[in-house]
Amino acid sequence: MSLSPKQLPIWQWLTVACVLAMVLLTMLWELWLSPLYPGGSWLAAKALIMLLPLRGLLHGRRYTFQWYTMFVLLWLLEGIMRAYAEQGLGQVLALLQVVLAVVSYASANLYAKYSRPSLLAQYAEQQSAS
Repeated sequence: MSLSPKQLPIWQWLTVACVLAMVLLTMLWELWLSPLYPGGSWLAAKALIMLLPLRGLLHGRRYTFQWYTMFVLLWLLEGIMRAYAEQGLGQVLALLQVVLAVVSYASANLYAKYSRPSLLAQYAEQQSAS
C-alpha cells in the first residue's frame, strides 16, 4: 500500500477520533477513575484545552494539522511522566494517553504531508491524465 492524497480522510478522521478519545480519557481519568486528588481535580479542565484545534481538524485545515503536531506533544510528555510516576490504574491510563498521542501525532503528520498544495496538484494531474 502506498500513501497518497486520496487517503487524507483516513488521516483526518483518525486524528479527530484520537483528540476526542484523549478528551474523554482526561475527563474520566481526572474526575472518576484515578484523580490526583480525592473527589476529582481541576486538572480535568485541561481536556477543554485539547478541544482548541478541533474545529480546524474537522474542517481539514492543513495549518491546524501542522501546529497540532507540536501541541499534542504536551499530552505525550504528560503521559510519559505520569506512566513513570503513577502506579496501578493511573499508570495504565497514562500509557493509553501515550498511545493516543502517538497515533494522533503520526496521523496528523501524514495529513499535513499529503495535503501540501504541490502534491495535491501533481496528484490531480495524474488522475486527469489517466
